[in-house]
Amino acid sequence: MTDLLNLDLSKNTEKIIAEYIWVGGSGMDLRSKARTLSGPVSDPSKLPKWNYDGSSTGQAPGEDSEVILYPQAIFKDPFRRGNNILVMCDCYTPAGEPIPTNKRYAAAKIFSNPIVAREETWFGIEQEYTLLQKDVNWPLGWPIGGFPGPQGPYYCAIGAEKAFGRDIVDAHYKACIYAGINISGINGEVMPGQWEFQVGPSVGISAGDEVWVARYILERITEISGVVLSLDPKPIPGDWNGAGAHTNFSTKTMRAPGGYEEIKKAIEKLSKKHKEHIEAYGEGNDRRLTGHHETADINTFKSGVADRGASIRVGRDTEKDGKGYFEDRRPSSNMDPYVVSSMITATSLL
Repeated sequence: MTDLLNLDLSKNTEKIIAEYIWVGGSGMDLRSKARTLSGPVSDPSKLPKWNYDGSSTGQAPGEDSEVILYPQAIFKDPFRRGNNILVMCDCYTPAGEPIPTNKRYAAAKIFSNPIVAREETWFGIEQEYTLLQKDVNWPLGWPIGGFPGPQGPYYCAIGAEKAFGRDIVDAHYKACIYAGINISGINGEVMPGQWEFQVGPSVGISAGDEVWVARYILERITEISGVVLSLDPKPIPGDWNGAGAHTNFSTKTMRAPGGYEEIKKAIEKLSKKHKEHIEAYGEGNDRRLTGHHETADINTFKSGVADRGASIRVGRDTEKDGKGYFEDRRPSSNMDPYVVSSMITATSLL
């Protein structure tokens, strides 16, 4: 089986395999299917549109079930390798209208706005996640039905009694680099069995594409490993950290000398739309944003320098240099990166 899976197709044919990926009906699940193409493709506009049965993903009624996939971004396939590719798509009706779960369409319109395009928006997204033991849905490394020692020894830790699932994490890290995703780092998190990877700096709509494909690659690796990936923002109740997707943001003006003043203006705008942002920042976030475990209370907007209990945090270097970026700490681990990135952009610039 291993030999067959590792077959190098390029020695015998020009044909390649393209894995089309899309966001499913829950708005959080990923779906994919593969097709054969006659030769290598590097431009998504050269790829054929495709369709799928939307009634089986909760995205269309049975009597009119066809949903059309529009290829939007291409990545190298770390599983099949060679010239094979992963293709991030968004979804439309046969008439060309974006379906309700297609959040990329509205985000792309925001990022193509001339005001936004001039500002070259950069994102760094910190994706936290939890690895669960299959069948029991209990964190990896935890005794079944029991608990490990309290938090403290696990963050960025090493050792068989403190770090659980590092083989998955490292495999994912390398696979993302191979795929062409701008993954910038990984680390173990505060709760045992929880990890984080960072994507960025990525510009505009590409941040959402890269986070979704990084999630796809991660879930494929956990599938191979017989482990369950959870993006639940508070997988274990009680005195355990939740999982977020802290989103770092800057514009050309913010990165230029004197940009800290522009950051302050953006934070003021964000404070006035706190409720709207919270509603769009992921499901179950009320269980995570409690004012404890390095979070601000969900009903309170708070900003500060180096304050991990704030809604918006500014780093010491940004304050000292008078330019840089800010971190929105409110998004949950299951947020839609298209929604969050475009919403921060729109509130800050438009």
